Order: sequence, then structure tokens, then C-alpha cells
Amino acid sequence: MTNPSRQNWLHFLKDLIVTLILWGYYTVGFVFLFAPFYLFARLFSRDVSQSFQRLNARFYRWFFILLRLLAPACQWQVASEVNTIRGAVIVANHASYLDPIFLISFFPRHTTIAKDRLFHIPLYGRMLRLSGYIPSAAGGAMADLMLEAMEKMPAFLSAGGNLIVFPEGTRSRDGRIGALNTGAFKIARLCRAPIHVLYLENTARLFRPGRFLFDTRTANTIRVAHLDCIQPRYDDPGFSLTGLMDHVRGLLTSRRSRED
Repeated sequence: MTNPSRQNWLHFLKDLIVTLILWGYYTVGFVFLFAPFYLFARLFSRDVSQSFQRLNARFYRWFFILLRLLAPACQWQVASEVNTIRGAVIVANHASYLDPIFLISFFPRHTTIAKDRLFHIPLYGRMLRLSGYIPSAAGGAMADLMLEAMEKMPAFLSAGGNLIVFPEGTRSRDGRIGALNTGAFKIARLCRAPIHVLYLENTARLFRPGRFLFDTRTANTIRVAHLDCIQPRYDDPGFSLTGLMDHVRGLLTSRRSRED
């Protein structure tokens, strides 16, 4: 008969080893494997932000390749439409810290909105700026950076770049869809851009909020569903930003109800 306490200890040990390998790649691996490429791009690239975005996507892509190898109990299903998205505002639900880097891994040309406090972290904040990412706060020291990003956004999207936004603004602790912020939708209207609605499922089961360890043992399927491509008639007199947001929240909420 298997000893339950011994089995639990072995499960914990496996989760710990996998977690340390993954975060080792994220930190030490970045310094030794990717930092030289970032430095080269900073010194010699004609478009530093574009080069950094490509490197970010590649770095995170290899993170998830490593994760898949180390956690075979977890399966991955990504809608085929996701990899074809270009020149759009992408909105998605948010349940895990994995969500932003997971979506970034799909798009070599991208930008996203990050919490303004992250821009004050030495070195990391500098990388966010060089990547062309946007601070979430419009005031204070970040105001000029946000204004500059907004001025460049129409051309960025027209050239095929994607803006990735989690309009709830923060992670949902229980998976329910919270109220949506207006920012992503105002940007879409400003740029006359289509909106792709994605739904991320079960990322919080793999990396739970408030827990350091990845759950590598539980059978799980991470899904990225493509719910809709919305092309609003922004110039239509009947267009409503609130109506657009309600429609997107309805799509996310309807998909969320299927998990229960």
C-alpha cells in the first residue's frame, strides 16, 4: 500500500524541482542565453522596440516549451485563429500571472499595458520602456510615456502589431469576469482597430494565485479560445462604447459559465 504522506512529499518535491527549473530559466537563463541578444539589439537595431518585442516573444515561447516538457500531465489547446491575429486590439480574461507572458509568446510584434509600478523597477522597467510597453497610469511620471505610446499606436497597429490588454485590470481570484475598464476599447476606437476576444482557461490551475509552486501533477488542459473578431462601426452614429464593452463582457461571461 502506498504511504499517502510519502506520496504527498514526492509530489511536493516534483513541483518544487519543476518550479525551480522554470524560474531558473526565467532569471539565470535570461542572463546567459538572451541578455547578449538584447544588448546587441539595443546597440545596433534600427527599431529597438520591435527587436525587443521579438526577443520577448521568443524568450517566453521557450519558457512554455520547457513547461510543457516538465509537466506532461498538462495539455494545451490553442485555437488556430490566435496565431493569425494581426493589427488588432486583443482582449482576454485574466486569472493567472502566466496569462500576459503566455499571450506575448504568440506574437512577435506586440505591445501591452503593464502596471506603472513595474516601470520603476531597475533594469526591468528599462526593458519595458525599450519594448514599447505602456504604463497603466496616465498621470505622474508615466504621463509622457503613455502619450508617446498613444501617438504611435495607429501606425503600430496598421503595420500588423497587436495590443494585448486584460480589461479587467487585475487577476480574478475566483474566475468570474469583473467589470471591464474602458482603456482598451478607447484605444481601439482611436485607431479604428478590430477587437479579438480571447478566453484563457485553466491557467490558474497550473499556477495558482498566491502559490509559489506550479501544479505539475494535476491533469489539466490549458485552452486559449477565440471567441470573436469584432469590427465595430466606429463612425456609425449609433456606435456605443458601453455597448461594445457589454458585448465583450457577455462573451467572456458566457464562456466562463461553461466551466462551472
